[in-house]
Amino acid sequence: MTYLSVPLARRLAEAARVLAGAGIEDAPREARRLAELALQASPAEVFARKAGPLAPLEEAAFALLVAARVARVPFARLAGEREFWSLSFRLNAATLVPRPESETLIEAALARVRDRSARLRVLDLGTGSGCLLLALLAELPRAVGLGVDAEPAVLACARANAARLGLAHRARWRRNDWAKGLAGPFDIVLANPPYVTAREWRTLEPEVRFHDPKRALVGGRDGLAAYRRIMPRLSRLLGRASFACLEIGWRQAGAVHALARGAGLHVAEIRRDLAGRPRCVVLATAPAKSRSRGRGAKIGVGKVGDPD
Repeated sequence: MTYLSVPLARRLAEAARVLAGAGIEDAPREARRLAELALQASPAEVFARKAGPLAPLEEAAFALLVAARVARVPFARLAGEREFWSLSFRLNAATLVPRPESETLIEAALARVRDRSARLRVLDLGTGSGCLLLALLAELPRAVGLGVDAEPAVLACARANAARLGLAHRARWRRNDWAKGLAGPFDIVLANPPYVTAREWRTLEPEVRFHDPKRALVGGRDGLAAYRRIMPRLSRLLGRASFACLEIGWRQAGAVHALARGAGLHVAEIRRDLAGRPRCVVLATAPAKSRSRGRGAKIGVGKVGDPD
C-alpha cells in the first residue's frame, strides 16, 4: 500500500492522535471538521469516503490544516467564518471570533421586544463582524441598525457580512469611538466591549491570545475601561422605553452594576449564559413600574428612525 492509497479513515485516526497530543479537545471531531474543510465536503460526504484514499491535493490540504490546528490556529480562522445565531459570519484578522455566550445578548433583547414587526432603531457599539446587530436585524424584519467601530477593517468585514446575509439595506456602518458624538434615541443598544483584564489575557488559550485582536479583548487593568467610557453616554442614547444589552465578564456583574448606577441607569436584568454565568446586563434609563422578580422587566420599544 502506497502512502497516497491510505484510506481516509486511517488519516482521520492519525490526525486525531496528533491533535490530541497538541492539547486539542475532542480531537476526533476536530479531525473530521478539518477533513470537511480540506475536501470542501459535508459530514455525510466525508463519511461516505472514509474507506477510500484522498487525492494528492486533498492530502496536502488536509495535512496543512492539521499542522495549523496543531499550532493552535483556531478552526474558525482556518475556515474564515463562524456560525452565530444560526447565521454564518465571515472573519478577518481585525475581528473577534463570535462566541456562543454572546448569543445571550440576542436572547435578552428579543425577550424585551413586544412586537417583532415594529420599526425599531438599533445601535451596536464595537460591532466587530457585525454578528450582534445582524443577528438581531434578522429577527426583527422592520428594524434598522447602526454598527460603529474604530477600525476600518472591522467595518469592512461587517459591511460584507450584511451584504451576504441580505441585510445591507437595513444596516449602516460608521467609524466611531464608542458612543462619542452619537445622537439618540435608539430603541435597543448592543455592546460587547473588551472586558478581559490585562492579567487574564496572559492566561488565555493560544487560539485566543495569538489569533484574536487584543484590542477587542482587553479592557485595561481591571477590564472595565470601555464600560467607563460607554456608561455616561448611554442615557442620551436611550429613550424612556428603550434598553441596552451589554456583555460582561462573569465576575464583573457587581462592578458594571455600580458603574450603571453612577451613570443614572437602571439595571433591569442580569442574564446568565448557558453555563449559568452572568453574561449580559440589561440597562434602562429609569426603573420600569412593572418588574418580574429575578428576571427584570420587559421594556416595550417602538421608535422609528434612520440609523444614520
